[in-house]
Amino acid sequence: MLRGLVMKFVFLATCVCLPAALAQTPAPSLPQLPVIRTRTTLVLVPALVRTKDGAPVFTLSAKDFVLTDDGIEQKITIDEETGSEPLALVVAVETGGAGARQLDKYSNLGPSIEAVIGGVPHEVAVVEFDSEAHLALAFTPDLNAVGDVLRGLEPGDRGAAILDGLRFSVDLLRRQPPSYRRAILLISETVDHGSKSNLEQALHDVSDTNTAIYSLNFSSGKSAVTHEAALIYHDPTPGPAGGCMSRGPGADLSKSRLEQAYDCLGLLAPPLRLAKAAAIAAADGLKHNAAESVAQLTGGESFSFKDARSLERDVQAISHHLPNRYLLSFYPTAPHAGFHAIGLRLTEYPNLVVTGRNGYWADEVMPAGNGPG
Repeated sequence: MLRGLVMKFVFLATCVCLPAALAQTPAPSLPQLPVIRTRTTLVLVPALVRTKDGAPVFTLSAKDFVLTDDGIEQKITIDEETGSEPLALVVAVETGGAGARQLDKYSNLGPSIEAVIGGVPHEVAVVEFDSEAHLALAFTPDLNAVGDVLRGLEPGDRGAAILDGLRFSVDLLRRQPPSYRRAILLISETVDHGSKSNLEQALHDVSDTNTAIYSLNFSSGKSAVTHEAALIYHDPTPGPAGGCMSRGPGADLSKSRLEQAYDCLGLLAPPLRLAKAAAIAAADGLKHNAAESVAQLTGGESFSFKDARSLERDVQAISHHLPNRYLLSFYPTAPHAGFHAIGLRLTEYPNLVVTGRNGYWADEVMPAGNGPG
């Protein structure tokens, strides 16, 4: 079954010498042929289809979807029966900043998290973060232990390093067996303040993994928004924009790096222009509403809660949606290093609403093609 793996195929060309009986003199040695390595990445796109009333629809097939990568339509497949596969889940909880005043709302989340898992083989870890991210509970199948840790969380410092907490959580999930689905349940305010990661690092780590992030958030205070300026953006996609964003003579220092990046888009030709615009928009989203943006990037969902009751209701909604999501996959046909924009729509069914992952990151140029064949 297809999973979110990076597949490497190595073909070794060797020389085969003619038998000595067929030659009077030794055969001349041929130059050693190089080892040929190719790399192709399978991209997973979780997608949820609902009626306008919000009821999940799970009777569609691959031909009912149109998926584009940087505006170029891709050949997709649907992974069947994903709801019964093992699940690795990280519950990432903000205990610092405004999150310190929310901890009492998490005391009864144990049963709701059990509903999210849905009875499949599982491993669950708990990460807490303020100005730093810490492992509160290593991966365990014991859901009672998860509930105990959530009830025992203590207030942290004034930080709310959401992006650092997510990078820490993603790194934990990378060490889980590849046969496991991967998800993060993020409980935090909306705006990051205190992360040491810049926007490019966060965008890379969040979007280069086949991990769905489900965000449960409460509003950040006005003081948190002032931290936005501390998050640095470096242009993450190839092209000439890096040059026109120079801080040299003639540069408009009144504009942020994000604004300068937008000014450079006219120098690019499609589809790279679309990729760069998507990367800039994604970074801007992480800056202004990290909780919602990471859900959109990864194909998860974002919910806002006000009290313990609405929080539990939102977790229950995730438990209903997660097993009814489609898992689309494709091998990119127009590869380039950096951020890629994903578009997803239905071929018909105007009364249905489809949401899914809207981008991914490729670390290096991949060979074009529809698989490793």
